[in-house]
Amino acid sequence: MDVKLKICGMKLPDNIQAVAALKPDYLGFIFFRGSKRFVDGLTPSFVKDLPSGIRRTGVFVNEELNKVAGLALLFGLNAVQLHGQEPVKYCIALKGLLADAGIELIKAFGVNEDFDFKSLNAYANVADYFLFDTQSPDHGGTGKTFNWSLLDNYTLNKPYFLSGGIGPDHMEQLKNINDPRLYALDINSRFELAPGLKNTDQLKDFKNKLTS
Repeated sequence: MDVKLKICGMKLPDNIQAVAALKPDYLGFIFFRGSKRFVDGLTPSFVKDLPSGIRRTGVFVNEELNKVAGLALLFGLNAVQLHGQEPVKYCIALKGLLADAGIELIKAFGVNEDFDFKSLNAYANVADYFLFDTQSPDHGGTGKTFNWSLLDNYTLNKPYFLSGGIGPDHMEQLKNINDPRLYALDINSRFELAPGLKNTDQLKDFKNKLTS
């Protein structure tokens, strides 16, 4: 598959170094205190020193605007992922604050049978990418997939990340997705030994199969 790979929920320095050695396209760091993978132990210098070919992504949930911008610059982030109910005007304001740093804006949405894909229209001109996750009151991390056929209702041309419970056993299904808008796969809990501790052997095998 010709898609990018984002490994999210990184937390432990030694494990992060081991995962970074696999050269994923994106590494995700969760700045939401309600998450079991909250990055309370990571320093800005450690994150900044990760290989330059990896796009360092900060995940935020309904956070105060200036705090997001400040942390993005402090940690040298390449992308900001908004995983809450951030309105369009918030996204526009954040994009303006981050413009000089060239930081990508990823707007996440939880998808279920009731999701209205028309609600994405207002975000199309501000977000660089959408991310489709499994709908959850906990803002992700469910370990469960949503019904991917619901993406048939997605009519915009905006490229997107596919997230939500993707695991080692989904490779065949993933390779059957024929959508040029699918930009990246976002994987997390299904590749963990414990919250924030990734299984590097599983990740390596998955990445190899993805590119084969």
